[in-house]
Amino acid sequence: MKLKQIFSLSLIAMLIFMMTACSNSTDETSSKQEEQPKAAEEVKDLILATTTSTQDSGLLDVLIPMFEEESNTNVQPIAVGTGQALEMGKKGEADVLLVHAPDSEQELVDSGDAINRKRVMYNDFILVGPANDPAGIKGMEVGEAFQKLFNDGAVFISRGDDSGTHKKELDIWKSLELTPGDNTSYAETGQGMGNTLQVAAEKQGYVITDRATYLAQKESLDLEILVEGDEDLLNIYHVMQINPEKHDKVFSEGAEKFVDFMINEETQKVIEEFGQEEYGEPLFFPYTE
Repeated sequence: MKLKQIFSLSLIAMLIFMMTACSNSTDETSSKQEEQPKAAEEVKDLILATTTSTQDSGLLDVLIPMFEEESNTNVQPIAVGTGQALEMGKKGEADVLLVHAPDSEQELVDSGDAINRKRVMYNDFILVGPANDPAGIKGMEVGEAFQKLFNDGAVFISRGDDSGTHKKELDIWKSLELTPGDNTSYAETGQGMGNTLQVAAEKQGYVITDRATYLAQKESLDLEILVEGDEDLLNIYHVMQINPEKHDKVFSEGAEKFVDFMINEETQKVIEEFGQEEYGEPLFFPYTE
């Protein structure tokens, strides 16, 4: 066989070997790619602006993990007064709100900043104070009690933070045509409900509070419920999402899912049972529309 023929045959054999090797390598690579799991779905952050009462009561510690598990969402709760939460919504700094100041909430809906507002739950406000009740208001109607506290110059501790509780307190003073600051024993903490209750206990003063936070902290407080059950003391919570058509940076899909989650049957059952075992009564009652 001539040298030229031998060289040609060798070259052909080499090309066949290289093509076979490349084919095997491609098949192995393709097989490995098929075996690799798909990338995990991206977990997005959902900013929830809410009240200190939902945090101080411990309710969020139960509900948020439930929602995160079923929605692949990381909830970032910001617990402030309702006024601050609503302002965050107005600026598009939150995705969803859980608050309790119906009149102010409606203003946010009317302005187009919030949509999909749903009623979630309720409890009530109560007026608590020292066990010896120096002002003698136990059992009075709320307006009568506030008038007596003002007339007696009793120590009254206010949140003073534009929260839903503070708004309710101011509404009561306004209905009586009284300026609470005219009482020299009136003081504002500018803090959440839990801290304000502690200040009231230290100063042996009177304070209006939501029932849930009071029950959650009752063991550390030397304060008793003195006025309750008044129709004007109903405390209703709503959830709503921030309007993506007005605030295009919000996580609209997550916010809508959170609204649906808060009013679904399973969540409402959890709300209904929350606190019963530990406090002997629920801290909130389901109140869906």
